[in-house]
Amino acid sequence: MNEPHSTDGGDMARRITRRRSDLGFTRAEVAERAGMDPGYVRYLERHPARLSRESLYRLSQALHTSPEHLLGADTDTPPGAAATAVPEPEIHTLTAEESRELIGPAGVGRVAFTTAAGAPPTVLPVNYALDGDAVVVRTAAGGIIARNASGPMSFQVDRIDDAMSEGWSVLVAGRARLVEDEGELAALRERHALRPWAGGDRHAWVRIEADGVTGRRVGGHTAGPQAAFEERPPGP
Repeated sequence: MNEPHSTDGGDMARRITRRRSDLGFTRAEVAERAGMDPGYVRYLERHPARLSRESLYRLSQALHTSPEHLLGADTDTPPGAAATAVPEPEIHTLTAEESRELIGPAGVGRVAFTTAAGAPPTVLPVNYALDGDAVVVRTAAGGIIARNASGPMSFQVDRIDDAMSEGWSVLVAGRARLVEDEGELAALRERHALRPWAGGDRHAWVRIEADGVTGRRVGGHTAGPQAAFEERPPGP
């Protein structure tokens, strides 16, 4: 039976509105993608709602997200916690160009590095942007990332779709350096409006020059590059 999902409405309405705004879609565009009336999309953004499974799925696909995200079920759980693997998963190896296209919109990823010989890797989440073939992040001057920005450093970002049990992952391996030239710093600030979620005094910029870019996509079918390009990294 196609039973409706209930929610407190306010939270889901805010998630729908925020996601649509992040994607730059109009209500009419979302309605067309979801097969809904624009007036109904407007209603969903302002009032409590009871959506059928089918309607919730169509709306989440139109907004390039998952039903769990719209319902708020994924707020405090790791990605994939509620997902079940598809019966015959396939892995598609992405080219460097496809991988760059996926991470191009910027968002939140992770940097990995070691602080001393023989020390275990340190992995930290960061807001990032793609600058040519390099990854750039803003961090605290004198912080752990800035102090180790003079050697090997890797960057990784992924996206998991719990509803479809599929996702992708991209790894950038290279060497990091602290950007100190004032002209280069000014150019980075002009090109990228990076606002670290952690807040605080984070005026140092670190640049990871890529030695290699690799990626993989896993799901119930081997999706082509165009399908992969429609999915954005987490974050802004």
